[in-house]
Amino acid sequence: MTELEQQLRFLKEIDRLKSIMRQSPLLDQSRKENSAEHSWHLAMYAMVLNQYAAGTVNTNRVIQMLLLHDVVEIDVGDFPIHGGSSLEVQAEQESKAAARLFGLLPPSQRDEFIGLWHEFENAETEDAKFAKALDRFQPLLINVFTGGGTWAESGVSLDQVFARYGPAIKSGAPELWALCERWVIRHFRIEGGLSPSQ
Repeated sequence: MTELEQQLRFLKEIDRLKSIMRQSPLLDQSRKENSAEHSWHLAMYAMVLNQYAAGTVNTNRVIQMLLLHDVVEIDVGDFPIHGGSSLEVQAEQESKAAARLFGLLPPSQRDEFIGLWHEFENAETEDAKFAKALDRFQPLLINVFTGGGTWAESGVSLDQVFARYGPAIKSGAPELWALCERWVIRHFRIEGGLSPSQ
Protein backbone atom coordinates (compact mmCIF):
# COMPACT_ATOMS: atom_id res chain seq x y z
CA MET A 1 0.00 0.00 0.00
CA THR A 2 1.39 3.42 -0.93
CA GLU A 3 1.72 6.27 1.54
CA LEU A 4 -1.15 8.10 -0.15
CA GLU A 5 -3.36 5.01 0.04
CA GLN A 6 -2.65 4.73 3.77
CA GLN A 7 -3.47 8.40 4.31
CA LEU A 8 -6.72 8.14 2.37
CA ARG A 9 -7.65 4.97 4.28
CA PHE A 10 -7.27 6.91 7.54
CA LEU A 11 -9.23 9.90 6.24
CA LYS A 12 -12.06 7.66 5.09
CA GLU A 13 -12.12 5.84 8.44
CA ILE A 14 -12.36 9.01 10.50
CA ASP A 15 -15.46 10.05 8.55
CA ARG A 16 -17.20 7.75 11.04
CA LEU A 17 -16.58 10.33 13.81
CA LYS A 18 -19.47 12.33 12.33
CA SER A 19 -21.81 9.52 13.44
CA ILE A 20 -20.68 9.41 17.09
CA MET A 21 -23.30 11.32 19.06
CA ARG A 22 -22.38 13.07 22.28
CA GLN A 23 -24.62 13.87 25.24
CA SER A 24 -24.20 17.63 24.84
CA PRO A 25 -26.89 19.45 22.87
CA LEU A 26 -26.26 22.19 20.36
CA LEU A 27 -26.79 25.63 21.88
CA ASP A 28 -30.09 25.94 20.03
CA GLN A 29 -31.07 22.57 21.60
CA SER A 30 -32.32 21.27 18.25
CA ARG A 31 -30.30 18.05 18.61
CA LYS A 32 -27.20 16.52 20.22
CA GLU A 33 -23.80 17.38 18.79
CA ASN A 34 -21.57 14.74 17.24
CA SER A 35 -17.93 14.18 18.10
CA ALA A 36 -16.61 15.61 14.83
CA GLU A 37 -18.52 18.85 15.46
CA HIS A 38 -17.18 18.93 19.00
CA SER A 39 -13.59 18.60 17.78
CA TRP A 40 -14.04 21.30 15.13
CA HIS A 41 -15.63 23.64 17.66
CA LEU A 42 -12.77 23.12 20.10
CA ALA A 43 -10.26 23.94 17.36
CA MET A 44 -12.11 27.23 16.89
CA TYR A 45 -12.05 27.83 20.65
CA ALA A 46 -8.26 27.41 20.56
CA MET A 47 -7.92 29.94 17.74
CA VAL A 48 -10.18 32.50 19.39
CA LEU A 49 -9.28 32.08 23.07
CA ASN A 50 -5.53 31.32 22.96
CA GLN A 51 -4.73 34.53 24.88
CA TYR A 52 -6.31 32.94 27.98
CA ALA A 53 -3.89 30.00 28.17
CA ALA A 54 -2.13 29.78 31.52
CA GLY A 55 1.27 29.52 29.84
CA THR A 56 2.83 30.16 26.46
CA VAL A 57 1.25 27.81 23.94
CA ASN A 58 1.70 26.87 20.31
CA THR A 59 -1.86 27.31 19.06
CA ASN A 60 -1.28 25.10 16.02
CA ARG A 61 -0.24 22.20 18.27
CA VAL A 62 -3.24 22.82 20.53
CA ILE A 63 -5.52 22.70 17.48
CA GLN A 64 -3.88 19.47 16.30
CA MET A 65 -4.49 17.85 19.70
CA LEU A 66 -8.11 18.98 19.74
CA LEU A 67 -8.76 17.64 16.24
CA LEU A 68 -7.23 14.28 17.21
CA HIS A 69 -8.32 13.82 20.82
CA ASP A 70 -11.72 12.22 20.19
CA VAL A 71 -10.88 10.18 17.07
CA VAL A 72 -10.76 7.16 19.39
CA GLU A 73 -14.51 7.50 19.91
CA ILE A 74 -14.95 5.86 16.51
CA ASP A 75 -14.14 2.57 18.26
CA VAL A 76 -15.24 3.19 21.85
CA GLY A 77 -17.98 5.82 21.64
CA ASP A 78 -18.39 8.87 23.84
CA PHE A 79 -17.88 8.49 27.57
CA PRO A 80 -20.13 11.13 29.14
CA ILE A 81 -18.33 13.21 31.72
CA HIS A 82 -20.77 12.13 34.44
CA GLY A 83 -21.50 8.66 33.11
CA GLY A 84 -19.89 6.79 35.99
CA SER A 85 -17.66 4.69 33.74
CA SER A 86 -14.36 3.29 35.02
CA LEU A 87 -11.53 5.66 34.10
CA GLU A 88 -9.09 2.73 33.89
CA VAL A 89 -11.29 0.76 31.51
CA GLN A 90 -11.92 3.88 29.44
CA ALA A 91 -8.19 4.65 29.20
CA GLU A 92 -7.39 1.08 28.13
CA GLN A 93 -10.11 1.03 25.46
CA GLU A 94 -9.12 4.43 24.12
CA SER A 95 -5.44 3.51 23.97
CA LYS A 96 -6.27 0.42 21.88
CA ALA A 97 -8.46 2.55 19.62
CA ALA A 98 -5.66 5.10 19.16
CA ALA A 99 -3.24 2.34 18.18
CA ARG A 100 -5.67 0.93 15.61
CA LEU A 101 -6.86 4.19 14.09
CA PHE A 102 -3.57 6.07 13.94
CA GLY A 103 -1.96 2.79 12.86
CA LEU A 104 -3.76 3.18 9.54
CA LEU A 105 -1.37 6.02 8.71
CA PRO A 106 2.18 5.82 7.36
CA PRO A 107 4.66 5.29 10.25
CA SER A 108 5.88 8.88 10.57
CA GLN A 109 2.35 10.31 10.78
CA ARG A 110 1.20 7.42 12.96
CA ASP A 111 3.91 8.19 15.52
CA GLU A 112 3.29 11.95 15.39
CA PHE A 113 -0.47 11.61 15.86
CA ILE A 114 -0.21 9.01 18.62
CA GLY A 115 2.32 11.27 20.33
CA LEU A 116 -0.05 14.25 20.18
CA TRP A 117 -2.95 12.10 21.39
CA HIS A 118 -0.94 10.86 24.41
CA GLU A 119 0.31 14.38 25.13
CA PHE A 120 -3.31 15.58 25.30
CA GLU A 121 -4.34 12.67 27.53
CA ASN A 122 -1.45 13.26 29.97
CA ALA A 123 -2.04 17.05 30.09
CA GLU A 124 1.47 17.82 31.33
CA THR A 125 2.70 20.33 28.71
CA GLU A 126 1.36 23.87 28.44
CA ASP A 127 -0.16 23.04 25.04
CA ALA A 128 -1.93 19.96 26.42
CA LYS A 129 -3.12 21.72 29.57
CA PHE A 130 -4.76 24.43 27.47
CA ALA A 131 -6.27 21.87 25.09
CA LYS A 132 -7.67 19.90 28.03
CA ALA A 133 -9.02 23.11 29.58
CA LEU A 134 -10.93 23.91 26.38
CA ASP A 135 -12.25 20.34 26.22
CA ARG A 136 -13.86 20.95 29.62
CA PHE A 137 -14.80 24.59 28.99
CA GLN A 138 -16.90 24.00 25.88
CA PRO A 139 -19.35 21.49 27.41
CA LEU A 140 -19.56 23.57 30.59
CA LEU A 141 -20.56 26.58 28.51
CA ILE A 142 -23.13 24.49 26.66
CA ASN A 143 -24.64 23.18 29.92
CA VAL A 144 -24.89 26.66 31.42
CA PHE A 145 -26.45 28.21 28.32
CA THR A 146 -28.95 25.41 27.73
CA GLY A 147 -30.47 25.63 31.19
CA GLY A 148 -28.47 22.74 32.61
CA GLY A 149 -28.21 20.44 29.58
CA THR A 150 -26.67 17.13 30.59
CA TRP A 151 -26.29 18.28 34.21
CA ALA A 152 -30.07 18.54 34.56
CA GLU A 153 -30.59 15.20 32.77
CA SER A 154 -28.12 13.42 35.07
CA GLY A 155 -28.86 15.23 38.35
CA VAL A 156 -25.33 16.62 38.58
CA SER A 157 -24.55 18.77 41.63
CA LEU A 158 -22.54 21.95 42.01
CA ASP A 159 -19.79 20.03 43.80
CA GLN A 160 -19.61 17.48 40.98
CA VAL A 161 -19.28 20.24 38.38
CA PHE A 162 -16.50 21.92 40.33
CA ALA A 163 -14.66 18.62 40.85
CA ARG A 164 -14.94 17.45 37.24
CA TYR A 165 -14.38 20.68 35.31
CA GLY A 166 -12.49 22.89 37.74
CA PRO A 167 -9.02 21.33 37.94
CA ALA A 168 -8.49 21.04 34.17
CA ILE A 169 -9.84 24.49 33.29
CA LYS A 170 -8.07 26.20 36.18
CA SER A 171 -4.76 24.54 35.27
CA GLY A 172 -4.88 25.41 31.58
CA ALA A 173 -6.91 28.64 31.50
CA PRO A 174 -7.42 30.22 34.95
CA GLU A 175 -9.19 33.31 33.59
CA LEU A 176 -11.73 31.08 31.89
CA TRP A 177 -12.22 29.15 35.13
CA ALA A 178 -12.94 32.40 37.01
CA LEU A 179 -15.71 33.07 34.48
CA CYS A 180 -16.95 29.47 34.77
CA GLU A 181 -17.19 29.72 38.55
CA ARG A 182 -19.51 32.70 38.24
CA TRP A 183 -21.63 30.99 35.59
CA VAL A 184 -21.91 27.74 37.52
CA ILE A 185 -22.72 29.32 40.87
CA ARG A 186 -25.37 31.50 39.24
CA HIS A 187 -26.82 28.49 37.40
CA PHE A 188 -27.14 26.36 40.53
CA ARG A 189 -28.60 29.25 42.55
CA ILE A 190 -31.32 29.72 39.95
CA GLU A 191 -31.91 25.96 39.53
CA GLY A 192 -32.05 25.51 43.30
CA GLY A 193 -34.71 28.18 43.69
CA LEU A 194 -32.31 30.71 45.14
CA SER A 195 -31.95 34.21 43.76
CA PRO A 196 -28.73 34.94 41.81
CA SER A 197 -27.78 37.52 44.45
CA GLN A 198 -27.68 34.99 47.32
